[in-house]
Amino acid sequence: MINDTFENLEYASLLSTFKELLKENKLKFTKQREVILKTLYEQNEHFTPEDLYIYLKTKYPELNIGIATVYRTLNLLEESLMVTSISFGVAGKKFELANKPHHDHMICKSCGLIIEFQNDKIEQLQLDIAKAHNFHITSHLMQLRGLCEKCAKEKH
Repeated sequence: MINDTFENLEYASLLSTFKELLKENKLKFTKQREVILKTLYEQNEHFTPEDLYIYLKTKYPELNIGIATVYRTLNLLEESLMVTSISFGVAGKKFELANKPHHDHMICKSCGLIIEFQNDKIEQLQLDIAKAHNFHITSHLMQLRGLCEKCAKEKH
């Protein structure tokens, strides 16, 4: 019950920030835009705009949601730092909500699987290296690319 209350307050705060962002950009708050944000909040996944569009069309068939709305909303959320993205080059980007605690990613070059991880030793090492170079880190993004266990087995 306490966790549900926290999640409701967290989402309410996120939604309020989103509404302000839309107002600042002279955009209307619509059900379509809300379900994009809500889906990113509720699903612990990394979505391409196309994957998100298909998911929304399936889950909310009554909504008239277009792929352009998904793209524009994700871009607006990314510009405002409410979502982050991982670039897959010509294959595009995958997006996730930025309200998660800091984490890094391992990305399979074959199937696109994304594994999130957090390691205190790596974080401290980065701070130590920055300090040794009199450098102040304001943010960082670590992406390790390779093959997941399944794809590595298939290659051999």
